[in-house]
Amino acid sequence: MDYLNILKDKPKSVWEDQTRDQRDLVTQSIISIALGLIAFLTFCFLRPRWTGLYAARKRQKDAASQLPELPQTFFGWIPALYRITEDEVLASAGLDAFVFLSFFKMAIKFLMFTLFFSLVVILPVQVHYTGEYGWHHHDNGTDDAQSYVYIPKPTVLDQGSSMLATDGDGMGIPRTGFLWVYVVFVYLFSGFAMYLITTETIKIIRIRQDLLGSQSTITDRTIRLSGIPSNLRSEEKIKEFLEDLGIGKVESVMVCRNWKELDDLLERRMSVLRKLEEAWTVHLGHRRVERNLESLPIAQPAPPGPIIDRDDDDEQGRLLDGDDTEQSHVTPYSRDRPKTRIWYGFLNLQSRTVDAIDYYEEKLRKLDDQIKMVRKKDFEPTPFAFVTMDTTASCQMAVQAILDPSPMQLLAKLAPAPSDVVWQNTYLSRRNRMFRAWTITAVIVLLTLFWSALLAPLAGLLSLESIRKVSPQLAQVLEDHPISRTLVQTGLPTLLVSLLSVAVPYLYDWLANMQGMISQGEVELSLISKNFFFTFFNLFGVLTIFGTFSKFYGFFDNFQEVFKKLSTAELAYGLASSLERLAPFYVNLIVLQGLGLFPFRLLEFGSVALYPVSLIGAKTPRDYAELVQPPIFSYGYYLPQTILIFIICTVYSVLPGSWLVLFFGLVYFVLGSFIYKYQLLYAMDHRQHSTGKAWPIICNRVLLGLVVFQIAIAGDLALKTAIKRSILVLPLLLGTIWFIYFYRKSYEPLMKFIALRSINRSGHFDGGYRGETRYDSETDHGRTVDETPETGLRYINPNLIVPLEDVWLAKSRANGASHVVHDDATDSV
Repeated sequence: MDYLNILKDKPKSVWEDQTRDQRDLVTQSIISIALGLIAFLTFCFLRPRWTGLYAARKRQKDAASQLPELPQTFFGWIPALYRITEDEVLASAGLDAFVFLSFFKMAIKFLMFTLFFSLVVILPVQVHYTGEYGWHHHDNGTDDAQSYVYIPKPTVLDQGSSMLATDGDGMGIPRTGFLWVYVVFVYLFSGFAMYLITTETIKIIRIRQDLLGSQSTITDRTIRLSGIPSNLRSEEKIKEFLEDLGIGKVESVMVCRNWKELDDLLERRMSVLRKLEEAWTVHLGHRRVERNLESLPIAQPAPPGPIIDRDDDDEQGRLLDGDDTEQSHVTPYSRDRPKTRIWYGFLNLQSRTVDAIDYYEEKLRKLDDQIKMVRKKDFEPTPFAFVTMDTTASCQMAVQAILDPSPMQLLAKLAPAPSDVVWQNTYLSRRNRMFRAWTITAVIVLLTLFWSALLAPLAGLLSLESIRKVSPQLAQVLEDHPISRTLVQTGLPTLLVSLLSVAVPYLYDWLANMQGMISQGEVELSLISKNFFFTFFNLFGVLTIFGTFSKFYGFFDNFQEVFKKLSTAELAYGLASSLERLAPFYVNLIVLQGLGLFPFRLLEFGSVALYPVSLIGAKTPRDYAELVQPPIFSYGYYLPQTILIFIICTVYSVLPGSWLVLFFGLVYFVLGSFIYKYQLLYAMDHRQHSTGKAWPIICNRVLLGLVVFQIAIAGDLALKTAIKRSILVLPLLLGTIWFIYFYRKSYEPLMKFIALRSINRSGHFDGGYRGETRYDSETDHGRTVDETPETGLRYINPNLIVPLEDVWLAKSRANGASHVVHDDATDSV
């Protein structure tokens, strides 16, 4: 008994179409549009009122201050944001944001191109030969008659006949002549995608080379040297070694040392400092923290800093803040000094209660003395160093050359910015770093299996038939109530997948930070790769393998027997059939993500919702000051899911009902481009880590999507018994694989290095409008790092030189309010 007979013997096949009772696109669209409109209108109402949240970057970032002021009207900000040019985006937000938004523009071009041909050519051909528009209307008078959903035309698999019984090219089967359209457009769309990738890459390379080639910051001139042998682990010997190579003069060398003892002391000190601040806060009693009227309508402190006299502002603030006048007569009073319990003696079995403030002050004093002594020690050098050359050209020659004939020794790479270095990882041994990398890789593999096992049964339980096997009463209730059935079987699968795609990246972010990478930029790029692997493999591959969210139990009743008899060809045909049947699910997913959830990102719903929770846990002035920091935009959270949506649109661009997927995909990218443009420029802070190095990652994933697209079309043609036409796709597949190799060899090096010819020794950038670049952000906004050590950043562990912070207290003003200040402004940072 072969695979087909196994499935045919079931009352309803595992691959049987479930769209009639599971996918209600109209309902999904109505719900998503309603949610999106509520979020969008709420944002338009709150934007001019909560500028501390929705214009945080504009208010705090110098480069963003050069952007145009958005009108305070309800919709007036939309055309003003649209008119902001690419040069202004580049100057204000940097190369990373420019690359991110460029991907959206490339996706919009591709989807407009494919949607045009889908509506003008593919759809009319399919209507002529199959009579289907990609929609199906039920005329049976059942509950499903109220919904319009896409149902693929029954295939050979549905008819129970053998998929391998064909007449060569399939021409003996009626109504298959139109399948030549598949072959033509898979070539056309693949070629256009590769053309867009090439043109956009050339554009980004030109901008990146011109911009970075015109700079000569300490980052542009510094290499990180790893694998240093023990006989060269000193500043003088490394300088002598590099200068003897004749590639340029060495300006400075920073050999990384084992600072673990010092870093641990600073970490312990911060913990004690926070406990001391909490003790002082309890002792001083209730002190009102001055509220920022332009941020969330919950009490917030002003940013920490010295008190500034603002008589006029204070008068206006008292008029606007009603309870200032009510509490102006209240004098803060001192409560009893707080106590803390300390443990001592054998195995810390004895304890006593002591004054908390005195205890933590004494503990802080001892730690300060210990830190000062440890800073004077000679730490053990590690095989890792930061070497600053005299010119950018010397730095580029060093990183593009092989410095030593011994493997894994004296390896030169471009250094991250000083503020981007994770100094705690610089003294990790290579063995430790490799062990972490392999361990986390194994953890991700296990997590992938876990997500797969979680998604498959969850998907099966969302099928009415599977629910009936678990709970017949619940299945009957859903069958008797069409509205509940629609919500459960249409919205719930896409909602669960969306929530999972939001929650899992936080776990992968923690794993990426535990991997021991040298810079936050590397962590960000690693997070993009990890999250994409999760979204692509689990949310696309696994769901495709299991066909659809239905008949999970029926499939696993004969799981072992099926896969024992299953041939490779039959597996390919089955996956192709499954891909067609999942089209309604992916349309619903794109609708929910684009129309329903995107506006909530604009609203920054997470920050607003979690603020009261964070406020409850805030006690000290330091806690309150941390609450008002703008949210951080992480490319690793948002980019992978966006790439997956683009791949889904590409895969379905030729299949039946393609115009539905392409249309909603276009809406998704148009809205996403606009929303992310606002957040990157005005609302959210984002560290400019990688100078656009995410672009090769994007392109490689898109090219992977093209390979999946071509395999899917070849499998679909074979499924429809058009074997010769399926074989005609294979040259394109081989050509795409060659293009991937060509792209990596020819274009990726220019996204990593700066060509010597691009280095502009005059330091002038002719790329257009220029605001804050990496030069400004790393050198205190324009002041050169070579003037004095205090005016810029340098490669040194901050724990070696940072002043020891003192306690932050809320000191009373004349009106009874409080202001966050440092207890000792001269010694704090």
